[in-house]
Amino acid sequence: MSRVFISGSSTGLGLMAAKKLAADGHSVVLHARDAARAKDAAAALPSAEAVVTGDLETIAGARHVAEQVNEHVNERGAFDAVIHNAAVGYREPYRKTSDGLPHLFAINTLSAYILTALIHRPSRLVYLSSGMHHDADANLGDILWQQRRWNGATAYAESKLHDTLLAFAIAKRWPDVLSNALEPGWVPTRMGGPGAPDDMQQAHLTQAWLATSDDPRARVSGEYFYHLKRMAANPQAHDPVLQRRLLETCAELSGVEVPPA
Repeated sequence: MSRVFISGSSTGLGLMAAKKLAADGHSVVLHARDAARAKDAAAALPSAEAVVTGDLETIAGARHVAEQVNEHVNERGAFDAVIHNAAVGYREPYRKTSDGLPHLFAINTLSAYILTALIHRPSRLVYLSSGMHHDADANLGDILWQQRRWNGATAYAESKLHDTLLAFAIAKRWPDVLSNALEPGWVPTRMGGPGAPDDMQQAHLTQAWLATSDDPRARVSGEYFYHLKRMAANPQAHDPVLQRRLLETCAELSGVEVPPA
C-alpha cells in the first residue's frame, strides 16, 4: 500500500480523494489551512495518518507545510505520492498576500511549485489542473497581473495552465518520478458552484488512480488526464521554453530552487 500527501484536503475534492485512498487501504496525510480546519479534517477521516497545518498563501506558510511533510518522511520514510490539490477558484477577487503577490497566483501556482521543490521527492506527483486551462495563455510576462486589469476567471485559467506546465517540466527534470496533471471536471464543489454540470462521483477518482495504481495506463509521466483517460493538454504546456521560464520565475519569486535530477 502507498503513503500519499494531499495539499488542500480538509474539504472538497482533496478530502474526497483522501477518503477514496483510505478506503482502498492506503495511508494518507491531510493538509488544512488552520487548526480549526485540521480538526474538521481529522474528524472527517479519522483513519488519516496525520493532518499538517499551514496557510499556502505565503511563501513562509508553504515552506512550513513542506517542513511538516518532511518530518513525516523522516519518521516513516518517503511518500509514494503527493497530490497537489490546493487551490482557490475563478471567483477570486484581486488581493495581495503579505508577500505582495496575487492571492490566487500564490496558492494555485507558487505554493505547488514550493511544495514540489521542498518536499522530499516522492515516486509520483499529481497536479490538479482544470478544463479552463485549455483556452488560457501562460502570460509569464505578466504573471503577477501588474500590467492587466484583473479578471478572476482568466487568472484561474492561467494558474491551471501553470500547474500543467509545472507537471510536465518536472516530468522532464526528474525522470525517476511519474509527474502528471488532470482535470477533475466542472463539478458542484464550493469552488465550482451548485450549477456545475459534471459528475461529482468521478471528480476525485483520477487523482487517486494516478497516485497509487499499478495500471500501466497510470504508470506514465508528462501526461494529462480526464476521468481516467489521457487527453490533450493546452499545447503551451509542452513548450520547453515556457516550462523553463515558469520554473525560473517561481524560483526568483520564492527563493526556492527545484533540485536537479
